[in-house]
Formats: sequence, structure tokens, C-alpha cells
Amino acid sequence: MQTNGPIPIESRALGTLSYIRSSIDAAGSLAVPGASGIVMGTIGMIAAAFASLPSLNARWLEIWMAAAVVAFLFGGALVARQVTQRGRSLISGPIRKFMLCLGPSLLAGAVLTFVLWRADMERLVPGMWLLLYGCAVIACSTVTNSLSQKLIASMGAMFVLLGVAAFAAPPALQTAILGVGFGVLHLVFGMLIGRQNHGE
Repeated sequence: MQTNGPIPIESRALGTLSYIRSSIDAAGSLAVPGASGIVMGTIGMIAAAFASLPSLNARWLEIWMAAAVVAFLFGGALVARQVTQRGRSLISGPIRKFMLCLGPSLLAGAVLTFVLWRADMERLVPGMWLLLYGCAVIACSTVTNSLSQKLIASMGAMFVLLGVAAFAAPPALQTAILGVGFGVLHLVFGMLIGRQNHGE
């Protein structure tokens, strides 16, 4: 005969603590949608394709700068949509921290792009972009949810490595390296994050 004995208080306490911990994590972190990475990666691939055309080789900097602006706008819009769909404000703690992690590196990249362009040192721009963006992504990973944090940090580390490789690579490979970073890495990790988010 089965008897219903009292439930140990420890098991209830552990269940409550687990719920509290997951609630704090959800409230204090940002869930980055995989779709934003996929869209940004697609834009990066298109930019790489255009910049590879012989007739547009000389305008590679303008092409990539335009792509960066478009990707930032579309990626940011997808993040903002997810935040509002979850009933949060766009000036809530997690999104504000995310922008504080991302903003300084992007601003430094914009300033250094102008400086290197004025100094006729555009060959250093791809490495600088990849390196600073990788550092920004690693910093942003600290305010993302625990589900995708390792993936985002890993993506940032790969951007850093690509940036170092770009500094050593000949100019003929710069567009390809940018395409691998802003195109392929965004696409692959966007799909991985999307799959992980659907498995929640």
C-alpha cells in the first residue's frame, strides 16, 4: 500500500530557489533573437559579393559601411521587437546594458575608420572592424540570457581571431575575411541561437 508521506522541506526550497534563479536571469538578461544574426549575416554576404566585383573594388569601404548601417538597423529592430513582445521597455536594464557594452566599440570603430581613411591606411580597417566588433560582442554576451551566452561569447572570440588574421593577410583577402566574419559567422551563430531559443 502506497502512503503519501510529507514532502521534505528541502525539495520545496530547492524548487523555489530554482524558480527564483530563473526569474532573476530572465529579468536581468536579454534574449537575442537568432533571426537578427541571420539577417545581419545575409547583409554581410551581399556586401562581400558586391565588394568582390572588379568594377566595385575601389568602393569596398563605402559598400561595407553602408552594409554596417543597414545591418545595425535591421538587427536592432529585431532585438527591439522581441523586447517589446515580451512586455519590456526599450530602456529597461538589460537593453541599456547591452547598448553600453556595444556602443563604445562601435564608436571607436567609426572614429578609427575616419582616421585610417585620412591617413591612407584603409588596409588596416578590416582587421580593426573585426577586432573591435568581436570585443563588443564578447562584452554584450555578459548581459544576454544564460541559454545563448556561451554561443555569443564564442562568436565574439572568433571575430577577434579573424581580426588578428586580417591584419596579417594580404589586401586581396580582406573582402573574403570580412565576408567570413560579418557574413558567415553571423549566419551560422544566428541559426544556432535560433535553434537553441526554440528548444527552450
